[in-house]
Amino acid sequence: MNGTEDGTAPGNGRQASLLEISRELAAIAQTGLTYARDPFDRERYARLRLLASAVLETAGVPAFRWPDDLGYPTPKVDVRGAIFEAEQVLLIKEISTGLWTLPGGWADVNLSPRENVEKECREESGYTVTATRLTALLDRDRAGYPPNAHSIYKLFFLCAITGGQATPSIESSHIEFFPVHKLPDLDLQRVRQADILHAFRMHTGATSDIQFN
Repeated sequence: MNGTEDGTAPGNGRQASLLEISRELAAIAQTGLTYARDPFDRERYARLRLLASAVLETAGVPAFRWPDDLGYPTPKVDVRGAIFEAEQVLLIKEISTGLWTLPGGWADVNLSPRENVEKECREESGYTVTATRLTALLDRDRAGYPPNAHSIYKLFFLCAITGGQATPSIESSHIEFFPVHKLPDLDLQRVRQADILHAFRMHTGATSDIQFN
């Protein structure tokens, strides 16, 4: 069971939001469909997943249906690379939103966290990089990001350029360095100014603390 029996959110005793309730219902349904063998139980779990989608729409996430996944549900993993030169940070402009973010994206299977962030930086910026340090491992909701249907862990890494050149991709239209204290409009679904500034403090040696929640 991923939550509690009294309607509180897992882990902190506060009242669960509709988004969290929807996630937990979908997780229970997915686990049930993975392990249940009785056809009537499977029918009930399939119905529960549809209800979880209905709750999600009530929570303000329209046009989303929980997918027909199997296996024990776990959080999705997003990796981001922070690349600095002097007091500037490398950002990419997302084609899908027209806003700026650190290069990164969903972690792929069969790759380590380090390999994933190095791959994402190369694909989205054109630069080859080496990940040198983890700066933060955050639960997206607890960190104050805008609501998302999925439960997501965000991993931020310091990265150093080893080669390549700025090259747009199918996901990024521009690649530029910006002063860390004068950032453009950020895609707040993907990165916050606080994440960039903390990575910069680690880059300069002002702190050695890895953020986590």
